[in-house]
This record gives sequence, C-alpha cells and structure tokens, in this order.
Amino acid sequence: MTDAAPDVTRDPAPDGGWPALDAFETRADLDAFAAVVYDLDGTLVSLAVDWEAAARDAAAALREAGVDVEGADLWSMLDLADGAGARDVVEAVLTDHECDGARASQRLELADDAVARGPPKGVCSLNCEAACRLALDVHDLSGDVDAVVGRDTVATRKPDPEPLLETIRRLDAEPSEAVFVGDSRRDALTAERAGVAFRYVPSGPSGH
Repeated sequence: MTDAAPDVTRDPAPDGGWPALDAFETRADLDAFAAVVYDLDGTLVSLAVDWEAAARDAAAALREAGVDVEGADLWSMLDLADGAGARDVVEAVLTDHECDGARASQRLELADDAVARGPPKGVCSLNCEAACRLALDVHDLSGDVDAVVGRDTVATRKPDPEPLLETIRRLDAEPSEAVFVGDSRRDALTAERAGVAFRYVPSGPSGH
C-alpha cells in the first residue's frame, strides 16, 4: 500500500530535516551501508492502484462480515478488521487491487540506481508481499532484491519498526549498519523508531 492511500502521517515535504536522496548523485552515500532497504510504492515503482475503489470494496467486505465501518478510512478499516478478527477479509480485497496495480505499475528512476548498488538490498512496504514480489518481477528487479517484507509478512505494519527490522535481519545486517530509503513521513518515522538511517526520495509520485 502506498502513502497515496489515506494516511494521516503523509507529508510530501522533508520538513523533519530528512536527508534527501538524488537518485544518481549520491551512490557513495548508500554504498557506505552494509544493507539498503527500500520502500516500494513511490520509491522504486508506482503501483497503479485506485485506492478509492479499494477502500469501497474493503468497506463492503467488512460490512458483509458484520463490521461497522462508518466514517473509517482505509487505514482505520485495517485496524477495525484486526479488532473484529476479519483481517483476512480486508487483505483478500486489497491483495486483488494491489496485484492488479503491480501488473500495471511504472518503474521509477531510483529502481535503476538500486539495481546498480553493491550492498544487499531489501524491500519493506505497506503493500502486501504478493504485490511487492509481483511488481519486482514485472520490472526485472527480483534478482537484485534479497529480502521482501510486506504489510502481511509480519504481525505489524509501518510505522511500527518491526517490518523494517525484520527486513534488515533477513539481510544479515544490524540496524546501525543499514539505511531505509522512502518517500513519506511514515517511512521516516519507521526508520527513526528502528534506529536506522533514513534517506528521503522527493521524486516519487507520493513524494511530490
């Protein structure tokens, strides 16, 4: 899931003093780390997801499961689903939308730079793992990414630090040795909570 979906932590400006990353002028910066973890949507690719339609379908599925979603946005619906034991209902709907969006996704400039980098690379995303892997396959990036952690890979999601920490563990690195590259305040907050360096990408569709 991208921060183009309803997100109260969305902020397109690096107002927290985040180091901004120019895709092709700071390779030495990222290469200094033992592991580089990327957000997916808005960072490496742009998923073609109609988030309003996804939210409508998720709401309909939850109502059918007996969950009151009045006034809830997509993020709130995920929380409501967790509380009602209906997470699988929402995930099935979102996975369909996200995988369709992955098939029609656009490769972004930073993806070319990511492929060229030497350190082990991972993806830590709010999108489901299946959509992440599909998007990486579509853009011939799978062979260059050593670990993928999506929204449904671990029990929590960004900005909780665990998804990022799990990605780093899968890269056999320590948080102090890694850097997280993303396009949103949520990504920056995730890195801060994990004790991981952060680089901001201002050029992604959700980073303008």
